[in-house]
Amino acid sequence: QVQLVESGGGLVQAGGSLRLSCAASGRTFSMYAMAWFRQAPGKEREFVAAHSWGGGIVYYADYADSVKGRFTISRDNSKNTVYLQMKSLKPEDTAVYYCAAHGRLGRGFTTTEYDYWGQGTQVTVSS
Repeated sequence: QVQLVESGGGLVQAGGSLRLSCAASGRTFSMYAMAWFRQAPGKEREFVAAHSWGGGIVYYADYADSVKGRFTISRDNSKNTVYLQMKSLKPEDTAVYYCAAHGRLGRGFTTTEYDYWGQGTQVTVSS
């Protein structure tokens, strides 16, 4: 089984930065896509960023338009950890951020494509 645990959330002023981490344990997931989603109160869970393997040496890093240029996703396979570096944070970035993963090839942008989920970490951006 795979367990995902997020950390790094907190309260930050607009324009500030945070770095989220998602540590994975359990069964190996070298083939898995790993992604970040977020959910604000009263809204659906939305895609933020994903790091995925397309086969061979092909890897993808994808971002929602709302965060492109501000957020960076990275993965350290040796540490079984995926990161989300968030810069120039805005109040509209306020949400619970969830780490997700699956064991299939290819990119994924919807919640139904992911099999494993972390507990979430709160990010609050004040204006």
